[in-house]
Amino acid sequence: MNNTSLFTDDFKLQSYWWDKSPRPTFERIQLPDKCDVLIIGSGYTGLNAALVTARAGRSTVLVDAEDAGFGCSTRNGGQISTSIKPNLASLSRKHGADKAFQIIKEGHNALAWIEEFITGESIDCDFSVCGLYHAAHSAKQYEVLTTEVNQQPRGLQVPFSIVPPSEQRSELGSDVYHGGVIFHRNASLDPAAYHQQLLDLAVKAGVQIVPRCAVMQLTRDGENTRATTPLGEIRARKVIIATNGYTGRFSPGLSPWHRRRVIPIGSYIIATEALDKSVMDRLMPNDRMYTDTRKVVYYYRASPDRSRILFGGRVSSSETDPTKSAPLLRSDLARLFPELENVKISHSWMGIVAYTFDSMAHIGEQDGIHYAMGYCGSGVSMASYMGMRTGHKVLGNAEGATGFDNIRFPTRPLYTGNPWFLSATVGWYRYKDRLGR
Repeated sequence: MNNTSLFTDDFKLQSYWWDKSPRPTFERIQLPDKCDVLIIGSGYTGLNAALVTARAGRSTVLVDAEDAGFGCSTRNGGQISTSIKPNLASLSRKHGADKAFQIIKEGHNALAWIEEFITGESIDCDFSVCGLYHAAHSAKQYEVLTTEVNQQPRGLQVPFSIVPPSEQRSELGSDVYHGGVIFHRNASLDPAAYHQQLLDLAVKAGVQIVPRCAVMQLTRDGENTRATTPLGEIRARKVIIATNGYTGRFSPGLSPWHRRRVIPIGSYIIATEALDKSVMDRLMPNDRMYTDTRKVVYYYRASPDRSRILFGGRVSSSETDPTKSAPLLRSDLARLFPELENVKISHSWMGIVAYTFDSMAHIGEQDGIHYAMGYCGSGVSMASYMGMRTGHKVLGNAEGATGFDNIRFPTRPLYTGNPWFLSATVGWYRYKDRLGR
């Protein structure tokens, strides 16, 4: 690194959250011959599922191709929302009014559930119901946004406040936007601290954690499933695939059915150097989460100690080098906040999220394998919630039922998991964003 004008002297190519919660190490253990439940993937989905099955007395083994929490569970921005991207009208056209209502309600349920879970389990992860400021990137989008919140469907209302353009600075120290809306129930947390304490709870419940143990193949063996790994084979009565954006990344042949249905997209984040308190108070006076109405969205926040800004976005359709994404993100940050034009970057990292062709999460069972994935960039609450529900499904409990049940998990002809179409799609959305659409 020789660009001294861009990076701090202690610059790190890793998640800012790892400073406080580094990737855990586990003593190498022998893979057991069998278990009741085998879970592939150690993020929020896998850990919450494991917690349910282990506490119910099922022998549970959780494996991951990398270190526990290597993926986006410890790389995201820590925003917690109601998660569902399609609106009621579009969902009603596809699934009918009742099912559409259930789907959107699940986003509300996930947000409420994670607060209850974190509080009930005494998880110390800087959780805060701070609200989200959703800024309009054009005057037209301000009109669209305010119309939508004033016409919320009955039974799906969320508390909000409209911020007109003249009061923009009361919420955000930028003149780029055209007002916006505060969604008061949205929350934030330290994602890696949350993950670490989930991991601790799972271990305490008896879950065997086996990192750096990629599952290469799954084979039906009577009523069981046999998993082949570099550490040997293990037979499981039930298997859960909980790999989300990393589905097929380490073992392309493991789950081609699932790989054809999720679209891996890079999400990039930078952390600034420490800023003066007066700067933070001016730019982010109310310590909320922040996004905007662009299709190619930005998301940003203050760090939990309010010492710096964490700024993320989808800056590339293919680049995976955080040294190359960092200058792009800083340029976007300075466009929103011109006084940060010369701010240095202390951390730059990326993770892979999973979108789907219908912009919704999916949960179910295929060929005897349970799964939950496709959180479309809103995975903190939804992955946790769906992991919990999946655990109950494996147990055969009524608590496993969700509004997403029995919804077809779509793919596209010729798609095998390589999103060759992303560059053109992102380019089209950027063009629409420039037009203010």
